Amino acid sequence: MDLKEIKDLMRTFDKSSLGKLKLKNGDFEIFLQKGSKLESLVTSQPVVTTVATEVSPIVENNIIDSDKTDYIRSPMVGTFYKAPSPESAPFVQIGDSIKAGSAVAIVEAMKIMNEIEAEFDCKILELLVSDGEPIEFDQPIFRIEKL
Repeated sequence: MDLKEIKDLMRTFDKSSLGKLKLKNGDFEIFLQKGSKLESLVTSQPVVTTVATEVSPIVENNIIDSDKTDYIRSPMVGTFYKAPSPESAPFVQIGDSIKAGSAVAIVEAMKIMNEIEAEFDCKILELLVSDGEPIEFDQPIFRIEKL
């Protein structure tokens, strides 16, 4: 399953009356459960990517061009880290311009460190979460401008 299929499955599950769902397809296995601290647990190779959606944010009464302003969102539930290790420099800083495929952060899920990569060339405008903070699936991590 790709990230889009997993997201669609999670949304459908969230809207359903089911309390638990376990799906296995070859080496891929996913378990979803409502009402727990962790909404989903993926036990196959983690998907490492970013998710961006069209959003029209308003900043100090100025509407930003929605074609260029976007978000890098968390592809999974986990803990956010802005650097590869506590003593290392952050992957990106506010104001950095980065290329598609560049690592921007790490999300730790089930003791696995998953690098989050930019899907397209962009400029980092704002960091929306703190280092070491728990994050949810599809939660905005960075506000960016597409280049």
